[in-house]
Amino acid sequence: MTNDLVPLDAPPRPRSRRSIAETLRQLRQENGLTLNELARRCALAPSTLSKIENGQMSPTYDTILSLAEGLGADVAELFARRQTTTVSGRRTINRAGDGVAHNTDQYDHQMLCTELAHKQFVPLKAIIKANSISRFGGMLSHSGEEFVYVLSGEIELHTQFYAPTRLHTGDSCYFDSTMGHALLKASEEDAEVLWVCSRIIEPLKDNGS
Repeated sequence: MTNDLVPLDAPPRPRSRRSIAETLRQLRQENGLTLNELARRCALAPSTLSKIENGQMSPTYDTILSLAEGLGADVAELFARRQTTTVSGRRTINRAGDGVAHNTDQYDHQMLCTELAHKQFVPLKAIIKANSISRFGGMLSHSGEEFVYVLSGEIELHTQFYAPTRLHTGDSCYFDSTMGHALLKASEEDAEVLWVCSRIIEPLKDNGS
């Protein structure tokens, strides 16, 4: 008889990775939405949504939030379709290097613990790439709050109502995400941060449909 139990010290089984483009297309189709309908819900241009679905554009975190809201989905669903249900005592473990990669012009993200749905916050690690606001493309803003802890290197925090502030290894900050913000690389070596964003819970915006 086959023993299906996995020893406690066994290495984690490899998990299949799906691109955000594939998952987004599947979620849209499961919801019976056309590109134009989802684009309207997310306040995105249909051409932009098409590029994301075809892997020609990597969405920023702000855009990911908009997509999740438009689909009535959890942010984690855009990165992992197999998730545990919401029950008391739930847990998941993320081994070193086992996060889901999502790279943009501003940051290289490693999304953490994506197998667990409906978390109250979104944990991730990020490499800060942009070293100027012009290269960053302007400050971002969205609902929620964020906590950032500098793991290595040096970053410069730009926020809408405060002067730019440099943060070194071991420094941290907490800020309102509705305020325009951007993290910039302020050192020659790569700057890596632990990033925690509050989960966004808002009513679905249908924009008149």
